[in-house]
Amino acid sequence: MPIDRKHVKGRGATGNVPNRFQQRSYAMVHMEGIDQVEEEATPTRFLDSHAKSIINRVNSPDLHFSWSMNPYQGCEHGCSYCYARPTHEYWGYGAGLDFERIVLVKRNAVELFEMELRKPSWKGEPISLSGATDPYQPREQVERITRGLLQVALKFGQPLMIITKNALIMRDIDLLGRLAARGLVQVAISLTTLDEDLRRNLEPRTSTGQKRLDAMRALSKAGVPTVAMLAPIIPSLNEPEIPSLLRAAAEAGALQAAYTILRTNGSVAPVFEQWLRTHLPDRAEKILAQTSALHGGAMSDSVHGRRMKGEGEFAQSIGRLFNVMRARYFTGRSLPALNVASFKPPCHGQLDLFHSGPMC
Repeated sequence: MPIDRKHVKGRGATGNVPNRFQQRSYAMVHMEGIDQVEEEATPTRFLDSHAKSIINRVNSPDLHFSWSMNPYQGCEHGCSYCYARPTHEYWGYGAGLDFERIVLVKRNAVELFEMELRKPSWKGEPISLSGATDPYQPREQVERITRGLLQVALKFGQPLMIITKNALIMRDIDLLGRLAARGLVQVAISLTTLDEDLRRNLEPRTSTGQKRLDAMRALSKAGVPTVAMLAPIIPSLNEPEIPSLLRAAAEAGALQAAYTILRTNGSVAPVFEQWLRTHLPDRAEKILAQTSALHGGAMSDSVHGRRMKGEGEFAQSIGRLFNVMRARYFTGRSLPALNVASFKPPCHGQLDLFHSGPMC
């Protein structure tokens, strides 16, 4: 009998969900019906991935960037609501536990990044690092790929926007400070909740809310422009924390704040719903109903212009609360624009044999 849908310690998903591109799916089965789940002991697998390109075009009027790059595919953080989960299906994996336990590592990301920046067609437009999975997820401590990407960006004068929910970003304050001094970086810290019990279940392998604030404070002190990203806002879950989150972010030195509301596109819906019914069975129906109300009766919305903020009276109420609190704590602060004029590929070729720096 199947024993999926049991809580797996340290994971957000409780099992896998069917892959839309495959005719067959799989689940844990015990022939004698013993429902003891021992998946806690299953280690994360890190698979080498040799990508053909690293900079991806983003076609979305809802976003303020046109390019992104992701050094990892899949994310060990295990956030049950993560909108990137369905991308794992393109690789033949599931959007549930597979997304958290099978992480593709783009070993050639740094080399690819430098090659693509050297192309005559590249003009130095800002790049989001990353657009899907967290560039500072736990494996980065070993791989150091994101750090390598920062070094290349500094070398070329390439502007970056970074979003993360991991305090590991403080490791790279030396590089981020140098990038910031040239106007080449903005960092968004995803701040979801300061309730540690909720964080531990909702985002099981992320940094605590306090450590994220510590990172925000350290980055700000180093001159790195930071943004508090309240995402996603989940009705009746972290929605009441909007005022306290904005206040804490402002006190930590953030220059700006933004938010999005929860939407569970595709296979994210069954993963998040099962998480709700496992951890918050008494509130599950209310949260699902309120989330649907934000999207015209559905748990998702793909229409540009409204999918990030929702529609209807409830969405307007959330927006008003956020705007009032942001005005209270962030008035007089502004985020400096990225320096898009500094991009210049360093000289390479024969000159590199005789000079330590660029000569052109």
